[in-house]
Amino acid sequence: MKRKTVIKRYSVAFKQQIVHEYEGGSSATELRQKYGIGGGSTIRGWVKQYGREGTRHRLLVIQSPSEQNQVKEQKQRISQLEKVVAQLMLDKLMLETTLSVAEEQYGIELKKNGGQR
Repeated sequence: MKRKTVIKRYSVAFKQQIVHEYEGGSSATELRQKYGIGGGSTIRGWVKQYGREGTRHRLLVIQSPSEQNQVKEQKQRISQLEKVVAQLMLDKLMLETTLSVAEEQYGIELKKNGGQR
């Protein structure tokens, strides 16, 4: 006995959800596996029909070696600054906590209001 061919029909809302996830960064292969979608070109067709920007394209950045070095140095500098900011936040928290404990222990207000003289 022959097997009957199953033809799947997807709702517009379902197609739009898939396109939304695709535009959000999921790959077509991931979405096909996740939702059991058959054909390889199915999602591409939905993206063309329902997508805001059509199929995604890869961004190719062409830089000279000096520009590459500059970007690398800027990323390193950002990383260093993020570490410094994190350390300063920890230091501030430690000082505020120490001040608060000292105020409780000695029963006096150690913080000064900057606006009043």
